[in-house]
Amino acid sequence: MTEADSAVLEHLRHIRGAVDGLRDDMREVKGRLGILESQYANLSNRMDRLDGRVERIERRLNLTNA
Repeated sequence: MTEADSAVLEHLRHIRGAVDGLRDDMREVKGRLGILESQYANLSNRMDRLDGRVERIERRLNLTNA
């Protein structure tokens, strides 16, 4: 094997290691994003319920929009 071949293989090994590290990072990012999506959906549902409750309170008090 020539010195050039050896240098190319060394660079390819380095690139492979970097790509493997990025895969692990992406897996973590995807997991965190999934958690954020779940929390957003939960918050959105809670806001919808609060909106319904406020509307019922406004109707009971005969409040109208100004």
